Amino acid sequence: MRIIAGTLRGKSLAAPPGLATRPTAQRMRQALFDMLVHAPWGGRTLLEGAAVLDVFAGTGAFGLEALSRGAAGATFIENDAAALAALRANIAACRSEARARVVAADALRPPKGSPQTIVFMDPPYDQGIVKLAIAALRAAGWIAGDTLLIAETGRAEEVAPGGCVLAQRAHGVAKVIVWREA
Repeated sequence: MRIIAGTLRGKSLAAPPGLATRPTAQRMRQALFDMLVHAPWGGRTLLEGAAVLDVFAGTGAFGLEALSRGAAGATFIENDAAALAALRANIAACRSEARARVVAADALRPPKGSPQTIVFMDPPYDQGIVKLAIAALRAAGWIAGDTLLIAETGRAEEVAPGGCVLAQRAHGVAKVIVWREA
């Protein structure tokens, strides 16, 4: 697994052993970031200078890809010990410590935070976690009215996001939904 584009292009990312963490397929990440850059509602300026939150961060691939493409900073929320170790190693390998912050916490009970520009969520599939995570993140202050939300879910999982759905694409067993919070 590698960073696809930007200043960190080609940098390898470590994944924790075992099945507890399911890293996003590189093709899915490529398709998502291509969509963010080329969609009418997106563009290169969407990522440049953005404050990014990577929830259920695992390896940190979403947040690190965003940093590579010009995000000002990324906060990663993860609570699995093995994933946290891989995440911290990936941040160090990318020499992104100055722009990255790791929050070792449950995404359904996050600490207080400030509104982010973009929120990536990649929870365990088919457990209905996206809606719960959004409510918890909103209550903790991470999500504001103009936050762009992106969730990777199981292909058949139903997610009824609030706000305006901008895109939804299926890739293999997964799908990605992009919307702007209402």
